[in-house]
Amino acid sequence: MRMWIWIIGTLIIGLMIYIRVAPSDVSRWHVPLSFEESTTEIGGARRVIAGDPNTIIARLDTIIRAEPRTTVLMGSVSDGWITYIVRTKWMGFPDYVTVQSKSDGVRIHSRLRFGRSDIGVNAARLDRWITGL
Repeated sequence: MRMWIWIIGTLIIGLMIYIRVAPSDVSRWHVPLSFEESTTEIGGARRVIAGDPNTIIARLDTIIRAEPRTTVLMGSVSDGWITYIVRTKWMGFPDYVTVQSKSDGVRIHSRLRFGRSDIGVNAARLDRWITGL
């Protein structure tokens, strides 16, 4: 019994370490956004924000970078296309957030990497950021 506890404990610790240090494939996460309407899915959310794209993306960049445990995976405001990694506090689970300028505004897509459901975290985060604009 004691051996099983050690084995299970070691597996859990290994999984926790992997989640925190797993490399991010830029070609998988930093992809163009082509949706035209806001939706919420089981593992993420998409939002369309109408308005001046340059102003919106600059403000969003400031808001997102102020979020704890956030790093830029690829892109910049001047590119009009940025993908961020936002990690959860306790386990460090990564969520990928892509923001892209379009002629009529900005598209933003937040999605999880591990698991199947984010329990609405990505949608709530996007809505909070948009409210902060």
